[in-house]
Amino acid sequence: MSAATGSPELPAAPTTLTAVLGHEDDPGTAEALHALRHAGAVEVLHVDEADAPRRRLRVVSDRGREYAVALPRGTGLVDGAVLHLDPASAVVVRTRAAQRLRLRAVDPAAALRLGFLAGHLHWTCETGDGVLDVVVQGRAEDHLARVADLLAAGAVTLEDP
Repeated sequence: MSAATGSPELPAAPTTLTAVLGHEDDPGTAEALHALRHAGAVEVLHVDEADAPRRRLRVVSDRGREYAVALPRGTGLVDGAVLHLDPASAVVVRTRAAQRLRLRAVDPAAALRLGFLAGHLHWTCETGDGVLDVVVQGRAEDHLARVADLLAAGAVTLEDP
C-alpha cells in the first residue's frame, strides 16, 4: 500500500521494445556496446530458442527488469540482437539452445505417420538425413508420450541429437 494514498501500489508496467536495432557484431554497435559493458550498462534478455521466432513476448532481464517485446511482422530474435541502445544503456538478446528429440522413422509409412503427427501437434521441427529433430517445448516426456506407440512398435527410433 502506498503510505500517501492508502491504496495498493500497482507493479510497474514493463518497458516495451518494438524493434531490432541491429546486431552486437555490427561495427558501430559493437563499439557502443563495448563502452556500455565497461560501465555495466548492458542488460541481457535470455530467450529460449523456441521463443525466438515469436513477435510478442514478455521477458525478465538479467537485472530483474520486465520487458514486453512487440516486434513487427517478419522480425524475429537472434542471439546478439540489440533491442535498445542509447548513450546510457543497452538491451541485448541471448538465445538459449532448446532441448531436442531426434526421431528416425524406419520406413516411408512410419515417416508419413510421424510427419503427420508432428504437423498435427504443431511441433517445431527440422528435417534432414532421414531424421526429424523436434524442438522440445515443455517436457520431453510429453513429446515422447505422443509417439509412444510408434516407438513401442519399432516404427520410430529415438537417437541422440
